[in-house]
Amino acid sequence: MDNRLRELREARGWSQGELAERLEVSRQTVNALETGKYDPSLPLAFRIARLFDARIEDIFFPAVT
Repeated sequence: MDNRLRELREARGWSQGELAERLEVSRQTVNALETGKYDPSLPLAFRIARLFDARIEDIFFPAVT
């Protein structure tokens, strides 16, 4: 799964650590999400979408192969 998480985070000037604190996850989780090594749970995806005032499908989308 691809995502725009890094782009959205950087647009707000947040570090991975700051985003992790806002989402109540580890910085390692944010890194894994941004690099596509981890797909978020549905509750986490909703928290991310709420934080960025966006729809889940505007942040996460299937990888194009």
